[in-house]
Amino acid sequence: MRKLYYIILFVSLFLSACNFRSGQDRSLVRIEIKRYDLLESRYLTTGDFSALQQMNTEYPRETRMLLEDVLQLGEANDPEIYSNFLNFYQDTILQDIIADVEQQYANVSDLNRQLSAAFSRLATMVPELKTPRVYAQIGALNQSVTIGDRTIGISLDKYLGEDYRHYERYYDEHQRAGMNRDDIVPDCLFFYIIAQFPMRNNDFRAQYDRDIHKAKVMWLINKATNHEYYDTKYVEKVDAFMKKNAKMTVKELFDKGRAI
Repeated sequence: MRKLYYIILFVSLFLSACNFRSGQDRSLVRIEIKRYDLLESRYLTTGDFSALQQMNTEYPRETRMLLEDVLQLGEANDPEIYSNFLNFYQDTILQDIIADVEQQYANVSDLNRQLSAAFSRLATMVPELKTPRVYAQIGALNQSVTIGDRTIGISLDKYLGEDYRHYERYYDEHQRAGMNRDDIVPDCLFFYIIAQFPMRNNDFRAQYDRDIHKAKVMWLINKATNHEYYDTKYVEKVDAFMKKNAKMTVKELFDKGRAI
């Protein structure tokens, strides 16, 4: 009987350990930035039609969003759209930017690691939050981050460094301070989370309510990245509130625009 007891105990502990590991595995997320920008670069610098075909077959939604929403060149089904797209990027500054993006972002393994770690933490903190598909693009200095249906598009041309030679013409010092490689991950998280948890009746809410809502997103990003990217009085208020309400879930924090 004693031997049988130990066998049962061993099996029970083994199964518990397996379940624990399985639970951990569910919270592990692997993000790999899809290099749509490299196809885009190939087409825009050499006119390689095969690169354009690949953009349309492998990234149809991303291509449509780039043409219609980011660059605003017209409808994606316009027969002239791709020649307009190619001509638009023949500007010498844009060609320069394309080359610099390719050089600075030849390797994005650091960003993959940071995004994977952040979304792994978010998977535990906010199980309702869907993991997005992340891709890189060159957006002609328009939007920094593009949010689609469970997608995040990173315009690498907006993250070439605050001292980048072409930025001073278009951006002031304050804007340039947020155009570094280190700003990519918090920007991705901010725009994706705020799209998943929009503030209800935003246009009719007081400025304080809007500030608190943004602070909730910033607080969550700090937790997800394990880094204090955001340090404002409103973020401190959210942090203090959550410490007092330790059993509250993140979803409950965002639900119904809960006041703090």
